[in-house]
Amino acid sequence: MDILAKNIKVLRKRKRLSQEQLAHEIGITRSAVNSYENQLADPPLVVLVKLADFFRISIDRLLKQDLSTLRESELSALERGEDIEMLSRKLRILTTAVTPSNENLTELVPEKAKAGYTAGYSDPEYISELPVLQLPFLSKNRKYRAFTISGDSMLPLPEGAIVIGEYVDQWISVKDGTPCILVTRTEGIVFKIVFNHILKNSGLLLVSTNPIYSPYEVKIDEILELWKFVYFISSDFSLPELSKDQLTTALMAMQKDLHDIKNTLTVGDRPGEPA
Repeated sequence: MDILAKNIKVLRKRKRLSQEQLAHEIGITRSAVNSYENQLADPPLVVLVKLADFFRISIDRLLKQDLSTLRESELSALERGEDIEMLSRKLRILTTAVTPSNENLTELVPEKAKAGYTAGYSDPEYISELPVLQLPFLSKNRKYRAFTISGDSMLPLPEGAIVIGEYVDQWISVKDGTPCILVTRTEGIVFKIVFNHILKNSGLLLVSTNPIYSPYEVKIDEILELWKFVYFISSDFSLPELSKDQLTTALMAMQKDLHDIKNTLTVGDRPGEPA
């Protein structure tokens, strides 16, 4: 494992650690570290996990990518724990409610329960107390959850509409322009159109269809859960029946139209220019 040997040495030296110090940090002997760096032995899986955790880097990258070829900015990002692969693919355990026959239920997070969701999303007792929806048209092979939305940032969906999302485990797979429900540490539950900037700068760009709300970025370590929008329920009968793709197109078109109107009004309001 020539690459692994080089990577251990590169990472150790960048931390300004001796072989003895690294060995102490991960609970092995100095001679073991020396043997790994000089390709005299291959570390067992348990040691690989310890090395990856200590250096805050994925095992896959540790084994396959020659870190000495990275730019200084990329190495510095790794040392800060910003290994995109590790952050976006880390193991996530979803707490869910099931029927007696072990089928997934679609829990509803109503408005009054949203405030406690960021604390209770991983608590089986909290999840079990949420109301459930019977939605037979949804796939039985995927996990869904429903959320009540508030505010007017995602027109044409009105306040109080229920949006249903499909659970996303691999965030790096989310395509640009996908409407998603995100559960974040600081803002709680938000429904936005997502643009994937994970590989670019470890985050997701969140965009509202209402242009009075500015786009903003959230780092992936601030995200607790991500659900891809698939359907909505609303008591507003003025809304047309739309499929997921049709609604996505409508949301994006409305965002563009409102943005164009806003720009027109802004130009017309400038001093010395015709209204």
